[in-house]
Amino acid sequence: MKKIEKLDITKEKLITAAGRLIDSCDESAVVTSRAIANEAGVQLAMINYCFGSREALLFETFCRRENEYKNDPLLLEIFRAEIPPKEKLRRLHYVIAEFLIKNYKYSKAITGYVLLHRDLSKELNSLPLVTAHYNGRKTQQECRIISYELSSVMQLAVYRHKELENFSGFDLTDTAQLHKFVDLQIDLFLKD
Repeated sequence: MKKIEKLDITKEKLITAAGRLIDSCDESAVVTSRAIANEAGVQLAMINYCFGSREALLFETFCRRENEYKNDPLLLEIFRAEIPPKEKLRRLHYVIAEFLIKNYKYSKAITGYVLLHRDLSKELNSLPLVTAHYNGRKTQQECRIISYELSSVMQLAVYRHKELENFSGFDLTDTAQLHKFVDLQIDLFLKD
């Protein structure tokens, strides 16, 4: 077997093991590098060799889960809808925020990694909608910053949803309140 094939097999074992562990735990902090390597049946050093860090592995594991929801008929319907970009962005954030809350163990495990290490050139899915909303009234640079800020605030809000509830009264685990919070953020960042 070629070295690349073995490496791909090892990566898959690690992703599968990380997913099993995080799905079966109550707290993502218990999904340590050592636990993942043991579950995968590989050497501990393979996590850093294959992914660079435990957090990058967990992010890749989350991305696999995220791909499941990207084919959700509701998302596809929103993308196809003939509605203004701001409304499309609002509805997409409803679905995404609900997904992040539902998969909070993953959200908690990867938020720090995403905020500090994500490739901004690939990860700002809201940018085309922000740009379309402003339709030349803002520069591309301004649209990029707005998209980045909106995404970052939403990730932090999900990550700290319990503290946010104590601070502001928004219970993001309640769908109606989550939507109200999303509405507030969209209206703050995307002025008409």
